[in-house]
Amino acid sequence: MSSVDDTDVIPTFSAEKADEKSGVRWWFSRIVSYTLLAAMLLILAVTVVLPRVTGATPYTILTSSMRPAYPPGTLVVVKPVDPHELGVGTPITYQFASGLPELVTHRIVAIRQSGAGELTFITRGDNNGSDDENPVQVGQIRGKLWYAIPYMGYVNNWLNGEQRKITVTIIVIGLAGYALYMFGSAGMEHRNKRKASGAP
Repeated sequence: MSSVDDTDVIPTFSAEKADEKSGVRWWFSRIVSYTLLAAMLLILAVTVVLPRVTGATPYTILTSSMRPAYPPGTLVVVKPVDPHELGVGTPITYQFASGLPELVTHRIVAIRQSGAGELTFITRGDNNGSDDENPVQVGQIRGKLWYAIPYMGYVNNWLNGEQRKITVTIIVIGLAGYALYMFGSAGMEHRNKRKASGAP
């Protein structure tokens, strides 16, 4: 005599599917978080840390004279340079007039040398139709353009002096805390999963 087992079989597919989705979401959130963290650290490095440790200086393009390569709002990082190493085609940042605080970033279009060996540089904005009126003397040059970041110049203008120091300190502490939180929460979740599965 045979008996029929009427016990319902509970499918495990849905639970497994839910776990799989949960795992995908977990990894996706971690990837997004770490990507954002890395992006913020990179921005902080190229706008503040790298210029400071290399002796370079960040400036902001304020006019359209260097369009299209460097539109207004572009952050240009300028590095000190030996004037004799400059060549035609190099963008340089220089004082508009010797002794004045106003600075200009234009491209060298010609180099002249006097009989005494003194150099002067003819410059022009990429978007200008003619050369700048006055040749640039060696003493006016602050450096050559090292690298540029679009739109970050607005941030550079907003962060200046003591405000820059305070803001950078807050950002560094915040990023460090966020990184510790992310790594800590990931480690705790991993340990909880091991305990739940009975792993040693």
